[in-house]
Amino acid sequence: MSGVVSRLYRGDINIDFVGKRKLWYGLSAFLLIVSIAGLLFKGLNLGVEFKGGSVFDFTRTTNSTVQEVRETIQDTGVHQVIVQEAGPNWRVTTESLQGAEVTKVQQAVADKFGVDREQVSTQVIGATWGGEVSNKAIIGLIVFMIAIMLYLSMAFEWQMALAAIVALIHDLVITAGVYAWSGFEVTPATMLGFLTILGYSLYDAVVVFDMIKEVTAKLGTSARMTYTQAANNALSHTLIRSLNTSLVAILPVAAILFIGTTLLGAGTLKDLSLALFVGMLVGTYSSICVATPILVSLKEREPQWQALARRVAQREASEAKQGAKQQPRAKKEPVGASNDKPKK
Repeated sequence: MSGVVSRLYRGDINIDFVGKRKLWYGLSAFLLIVSIAGLLFKGLNLGVEFKGGSVFDFTRTTNSTVQEVRETIQDTGVHQVIVQEAGPNWRVTTESLQGAEVTKVQQAVADKFGVDREQVSTQVIGATWGGEVSNKAIIGLIVFMIAIMLYLSMAFEWQMALAAIVALIHDLVITAGVYAWSGFEVTPATMLGFLTILGYSLYDAVVVFDMIKEVTAKLGTSARMTYTQAANNALSHTLIRSLNTSLVAILPVAAILFIGTTLLGAGTLKDLSLALFVGMLVGTYSSICVATPILVSLKEREPQWQALARRVAQREASEAKQGAKQQPRAKKEPVGASNDKPKK
């Protein structure tokens, strides 16, 4: 086992990632279909910051439960009630309420759970403001995509830029699908997580593409490997680096997600850490198994690489044919044959 790991670190093991592109494409297609189905049929659980509403925060008493809090507020005539634990407090989100309705909810909570009405903090967010936040987030994402596309096209090649953007969209859709199926609330913290995913996914892809560019730049008309083989070789040399970087980044995020949210009850951490956790996992997979095969598929269509592939195939066939002809034949001597005469 240690020998395999050391060979991976040195890049002595070439794994045919590109050759298994149909497997990766099939897996990605399945994940994308499931994610899109979740977005279409379940939708995202948008937080109050995006759709507007009223938020109530008050101290969580020992004898209060989620069901009791929900029923207490619903008894005041409020229909849309979401109750969450936020550290030592209850955080209740409802539809947008007017001043008299807010006061009624505060009084109901104070009477039921024995807290002072002034200690039930309120925040009312209009639907217009939430719509503006959503629109600005979408505009920011589009501007980011265009800027990254231009940068990668200038720094590398347009094929690399296109492959990186496809992998990036792949990561965002799958992460959004996880939010749709899990029902986790999408908050501004979630948007920060999505922006972090953008940077992380591109970082991993750029590392791989930089190595591919370095290796393929040495290919000429007399090269003994095709563009596909060179890309696989470059990927093998960056594999351990990508996996180590991902592991180091995912471990603290996993600790925040599974420890911070379950033991500490930090709701904001949950919104942020889920996006980071899923995005980093999918981003590592996409940079190796999606972006690189797409890049190779685009580059293989260029005449120079098609000609190189034909020359390499002809050379390998010729060498195999010559090797078969030059196999040494074992010479057999007759039994008992010898030049030495027996001595008398």
